[in-house]
Amino acid sequence: MSIEKELRVKLTEEELKKLVKSFDIIGSREKAVAIIEIPDELSEKKTLIAEAIMKVHKNVVAVLRKKSPRKGTFRLRKYELLLGEKNTEVLHKESGCRFLLDPRKVYFSVRESAERLRISEKVKENEKILVMFGGVAPYPIVIAKKRDVNKIYSIEINPKAHEYAIKNVLLNKVGDVVIPILGDVREICPLIRQKFDRILMPLPEKAYEFLDVALSCSKKGTIIHLYGVSEEKNLFDDLEKKVVLEMKKLNKKYKTIERRKVLPFGPRKWKVCLDIRIL
Repeated sequence: MSIEKELRVKLTEEELKKLVKSFDIIGSREKAVAIIEIPDELSEKKTLIAEAIMKVHKNVVAVLRKKSPRKGTFRLRKYELLLGEKNTEVLHKESGCRFLLDPRKVYFSVRESAERLRISEKVKENEKILVMFGGVAPYPIVIAKKRDVNKIYSIEINPKAHEYAIKNVLLNKVGDVVIPILGDVREICPLIRQKFDRILMPLPEKAYEFLDVALSCSKKGTIIHLYGVSEEKNLFDDLEKKVVLEMKKLNKKYKTIERRKVLPFGPRKWKVCLDIRIL
């Protein structure tokens, strides 16, 4: 049974049209949390909506309503607990990996699972990889489980996300490959003193501002996966213009080897990725 069918007798046709049908479920068959967006005009029906989700999805133990966009350095948003358990820590399963996390305390997107897998398929044997803004370490762990690499350094500024990253590295038994580091990439990268074969920059709103840091860790042939936000009508243009300006300032030559739409980011906006090779 779908949520819409469950709610058909409880909401009017007009209310059903206003309801955002898609929502995220983070977790496993044993325990999961649902995250939903409910427009203000349906606020009075929020408990009914949460009840319907939990009735249809038996593994969901809590329903969270988005109350703000993602904000701040830690990329967190405010949530309202509509129904269920206060403890929203879950063990999420994806691509043969397990990630312990609390969506109220860390950034994590279930919708990026295909992108994480896609990146892992591009990685070559024995590469040394840097993941900036690594979060609870989903990118490094998926890569480490799928590919035989040298080392993956994962830098994250949110202490809680870093705690989970350490736990997840142990959970997935990739401690010999993945190295989680707590701190600001501007401070940590110079201390690592390494040159990497591949650099991931999964911070769409501001990643381009850290290109100077990424380039300081690059060498000839390094591939940078740079994420950004672009208007649908001029897809990739916004991000590419920013990259051109930054590279000119830094006097670096590069080649864009792939442009890719990743996910919808907002009304008429997309999260996109530019794969760049340093020349």
